[in-house]
Amino acid sequence: MPMPMGQESSLPLSFENSVSNTSTPGKAPRIMDIQGRVIIYSIVGCPFCKSAKARLEELQLPYHEICLDAFPQLREEMQERAGKTSVPQLFFNNKHLGGWDEFKKAEQDGTFQGFVDEVLNNPAMDDGPSLPTPGSGTTEGEDPFAFDVDEYYKLVIDIRKSGLIMDHRYHLRNYKTTFVGSELVDWLIASKNLGRAEAIQKGQELVSRKFIHHVTDDHEFKDGYFFYRLVEDEESEALNTKYPSELESIPAAQLGERMRRIILNLYGEFLSPDGRGVDYIGMAKSEQFKEYAKLAAELQRTNVSNLTREETLAFFINIYNALVVHANVERGPPRSTWQRYKFFNKVSYNISGQLYSLQDIENGVLRGNRKGVGQVRVPFAHKDPRLPIALNRCEPKIHFALVCGAKSCPPIKTYTAGDIDKELAFAAAAFLDAEAVLIENNTVSLSMILKWYAVDFGANKHELLAFICEHLPPKSEKREKLAVLLKTRSYNVEYQTYDWSLNSK
Repeated sequence: MPMPMGQESSLPLSFENSVSNTSTPGKAPRIMDIQGRVIIYSIVGCPFCKSAKARLEELQLPYHEICLDAFPQLREEMQERAGKTSVPQLFFNNKHLGGWDEFKKAEQDGTFQGFVDEVLNNPAMDDGPSLPTPGSGTTEGEDPFAFDVDEYYKLVIDIRKSGLIMDHRYHLRNYKTTFVGSELVDWLIASKNLGRAEAIQKGQELVSRKFIHHVTDDHEFKDGYFFYRLVEDEESEALNTKYPSELESIPAAQLGERMRRIILNLYGEFLSPDGRGVDYIGMAKSEQFKEYAKLAAELQRTNVSNLTREETLAFFINIYNALVVHANVERGPPRSTWQRYKFFNKVSYNISGQLYSLQDIENGVLRGNRKGVGQVRVPFAHKDPRLPIALNRCEPKIHFALVCGAKSCPPIKTYTAGDIDKELAFAAAAFLDAEAVLIENNTVSLSMILKWYAVDFGANKHELLAFICEHLPPKSEKREKLAVLLKTRSYNVEYQTYDWSLNSK
């Protein structure tokens, strides 16, 4: 689908770009007339993909973009042809140029002209990368997610108008914005024409659907002098309690997938041209972010107790990354050590009636309830209701998927339950094959992420390096070098300075 250069679909599929008017004013731009085909494999949120596309546009080179978020079935073909899992990967007909670093190097040493000549003079043949089949993208067609307002939310609105909600005192304690169970039953009988048993059942259903709860969560709904409160009236610092939860309870996997799509669209729109910065101010003003914030409210009543391992991984990775974005928009990015501490420990979502901070999600759920950096105890105590949600075993590759908002974090990606292990493997290979692992002679320089969470990768440095070697792309030159160092045990490990500067514009 042809699209003007300088514009992208919210989730880029495959299209042939033309260019904006970058020539002298009053003259039409000169777009290269090529016989062949330039293909760039990309993902949403990849800074180097943005840079490569921007440079192609400056050079007036039309190209086809294959976004692997939309066409995951083409990842293996890209890896087989390129010998790499990282993006971007550029092909000029069947000639593989490489990624952004190889692109810059080819321009500097003059070899890039040979790639240009290939597509100027030769049509694309069948031995080159294949374009996606129309209709095969994961986001094509109508949005499969359509949610209805919960009938009990309409009852919540009526309860709010009933006059039942007020402050109550009991044993010298004040319970704000509450109502009495027996008074709700009486009101339901009078206003809804119900029998007493039916009215009690309505109250129990309101608790079951997480619209109301007992003020101390001691029991389910009872017809007596017990205090209840609307969940939306709870005082909370959770970022997703600004709006009420009003839809029918959405399965967590579906809700996470829907939120994932909105975040993809937001990043597609508000990433800077070089992909390294996010316009959080512009994002905050967008209608799409408001849609996201309203949907995030539905996390309060979704059920995460029955998720599979794969669903837990995909859901909580996506929610972690989304929460970082939400916090940066609502409260601004952290700019000091103390602000970062509060950011990771205080910023939270209400999920299924429980608060989850970024630390809780990363170290409690995804790392199998392990102590985080600087923590003296595990996130979830023995009787913590969130403990059963935690993975039984730590999944170390989550560290290549979680995005904290700093420039040294992995580039922004999103994940699906159906392909989570494959997606995490690609994320690991891409992260490790880039600047997170550098080898010069016998010195291996590693990202601080690999030091902070070393226990997740092995018992010592040798096991850590073995993990890295195993997860590098099979044909990677870096993998071959590391394999030699591991075999001879002749290496020195050092760690890179972490770049905490922000990815905001």
